[in-house]
Amino acid sequence: MTDNTSTPSDEAAQNAALQKAVIVGVQPHQDRHVLDEAAKFARLFGVPLVVAHVDVTRFVTYEDPDGYVHSAPIDINFDAGAAEFEAVQASVAEVLDKTDLTWTARQLVGDPALAIKQLAQKLDAQLIVVGTRKRGIGESIREFFTGSVAARLTHRQHRSVLVVPLGEAVPDSQKEIWPE
Repeated sequence: MTDNTSTPSDEAAQNAALQKAVIVGVQPHQDRHVLDEAAKFARLFGVPLVVAHVDVTRFVTYEDPDGYVHSAPIDINFDAGAAEFEAVQASVAEVLDKTDLTWTARQLVGDPALAIKQLAQKLDAQLIVVGTRKRGIGESIREFFTGSVAARLTHRQHRSVLVVPLGEAVPDSQKEIWPE
């Protein structure tokens, strides 16, 4: 799922060049470890890396038969998603432009698990890489209502999903994983 910045024929040509890629889900200010792990696997497989950012402030209105997705904003402030995508592109470029890895960034819309799943299908991706969520009560509430992106990806498609831990590991002595 892409936003309206590319034409259907552009997207088809790009998808052809990105077959068998590794896809990594990236959010602004995300721990760099997730990107590093995804880049490592893309190098090991000898395939491009596709950095996917999902704009959850937009939703899919309809999809053309050729796969081109049309979307609309949920909120009037539709520049927020574009700004986030630009921030993701800039932070990723800072890391990956120093390497010989072929990579591209894609802006997806809607539900993160479904959007990444559809992109993986279009590209016949070899691997999907996502990070764990941050610990905290707000994230716990969000996950209660929406579910874990990683868990939903692993149960709704056949590709391998690498879940990269973020931050410090919870010690075994700590009973609650997400303290309030």
